[in-house]
Amino acid sequence: MGRFLFVVPPLVGHVNPAVGTAAALAARGHDVAWAGHPDLVRSLAGSDAVVHPCALPGDVPPRPADLKGPAAFRFLWESFLVPLADAMAPGVRTAIGAYDPDVVVCDQQAVAGALVAESLGRTWVTSATTSAELVDPLAAMPKVAAWVDELLAGLRGRVGGDAGGADPRFSPHGVLAYTTRALLGPAELPEQVRLVGPSVTARPAGGDDFPWEWLDDSALPTVLVSLGTANNDAGARFLNAAAQALGAMADRVRAVLVDPGGLVGGRLPEHLLVRPHVPQLALLERLDAVVCHAGHNTVCEALWHGVPLVVAPIRDDQPIVAGQVVDAGAGVRLRFGRADAARIGAAVDAVLDPARGHRKAAEAVGESFRAAGGSASAADHLEAVAAGSAGAAGATGTTETAASIGGDDSHDCHDGEVRVS
Repeated sequence: MGRFLFVVPPLVGHVNPAVGTAAALAARGHDVAWAGHPDLVRSLAGSDAVVHPCALPGDVPPRPADLKGPAAFRFLWESFLVPLADAMAPGVRTAIGAYDPDVVVCDQQAVAGALVAESLGRTWVTSATTSAELVDPLAAMPKVAAWVDELLAGLRGRVGGDAGGADPRFSPHGVLAYTTRALLGPAELPEQVRLVGPSVTARPAGGDDFPWEWLDDSALPTVLVSLGTANNDAGARFLNAAAQALGAMADRVRAVLVDPGGLVGGRLPEHLLVRPHVPQLALLERLDAVVCHAGHNTVCEALWHGVPLVVAPIRDDQPIVAGQVVDAGAGVRLRFGRADAARIGAAVDAVLDPARGHRKAAEAVGESFRAAGGSASAADHLEAVAAGSAGAAGATGTTETAASIGGDDSHDCHDGEVRVS
């Protein structure tokens, strides 16, 4: 049996897909371990997870709520991803030496994993939890792309000893992309990309005190509003506008608003339920629409369940993912900064209208997700890599590859993600 080490950043939305893949490998008898933040990994992968600790960068400044576009991208790399790689590298090196994995599975934003693995001559595979990097978002910005290359070269010199030369975001042994063509569209992809579909798996049981009986009190469609835990600072105005919009729709919907920061003010009508956290996967089975920030995980989990979306992207990869939702016909898009109660209400009405076809399109994308295999297909590829036959992995199961299609979703897509300090 093989030994697989998963290197992950302290971001929930990046750990969750890896949890499903790791569980699939463990179910087949393989040995699995982690390198990352122990408390976060065990909260998502289970208390018995074997975790080799990696340090976190100190004094990471909070990102300003209004920071978007190139400025947000620069902040992401300079203030988070590069310091994270520098901090994690010693722990990753120790983990590889102690665990002796056959394959190192490196999250695309935990670049220390790839750089250290390559420097040690270890086989590594990329875990891409959003499709933003896959569609080359910097193609039209060569100076920005060159700047990122310089940052990565500096990192390689510090943590990898100048060994190797592969882009740490795209392993030559394979890139596990948790999406399918039905959502991604016809973008040209690197040949080593494997479109395995979302890795949707049961979450560890926690203190779930969600009032499920509330859902049984009405036959009206149920809407979930969530901006993810990484967008609290930017979300107050939007959440209150959504509460106003849905509050005026008592004859048509009931809604659950996720408000971890306590941002929604005022007295709310009985058909609105505000909770700091919700068991999202279980709740999706009972939902008719989702209003969100176009974070890749929330989008994929909704579409997995055939639930159409209203997407209001805030920054980073979210506009790319939102565009994919619209192009697939599975939802409508709002401009986050202009999304008032009237626009949010109209968008919810639109995705709930059967004549618009959004539900049917969402169900079609969900069918493609399940057909792709998700964590099982990801495990297929990793097994093939461990066996020294990575090139055959694209032919296993229903996993799509860039080559098989003929050429052919960002920090803070990070839906449901938290930094651990």
